[in-house]
Amino acid sequence: MWKKIKPYIISIAVALGICALSALLTKNNMNIYEKINRPALSPPMIVFPIVWSILFTLMGISSAIIFVNRDRNIETAYSALKIYSFQLVVNFFWSIIFFNMQAFLFAFIWLIVLWILIILMIIQFHKISPAAAYLQIPYLLWVTFAGYLTLMVYILNG
Repeated sequence: MWKKIKPYIISIAVALGICALSALLTKNNMNIYEKINRPALSPPMIVFPIVWSILFTLMGISSAIIFVNRDRNIETAYSALKIYSFQLVVNFFWSIIFFNMQAFLFAFIWLIVLWILIILMIIQFHKISPAAAYLQIPYLLWVTFAGYLTLMVYILNG
């Protein structure tokens, strides 16, 4: 039993660990969200940690599915996991760019890069496991929404 769930536990822990580290590094600057001009569709601040925790959990599950099923197509699986890892790094730095640096336009451009990486990841994941790919759809939608919010914050505060 442990052998079957171990990849999932490790993958979820890594994803949530990256999420937590990013939050820790930006916690002293999160209050700017309440101070800046925000678009009408901006959710309350409490929504963000809940949504991101769910999304990072789904990322962990999805990457574990790819890892567990890597024998189906080893080259594609490792390519998919490289893209996954890279998008995690890009995701990690977005909060630092937005909250710590308050570089809203750069944060928006950074999100476009993240959005492209998520699409590439979904395509690669789908080749190994459609279920793993579908688990990333909420992430893609949320990053799309985050792009709207980030662009509007830039426009309203530029």
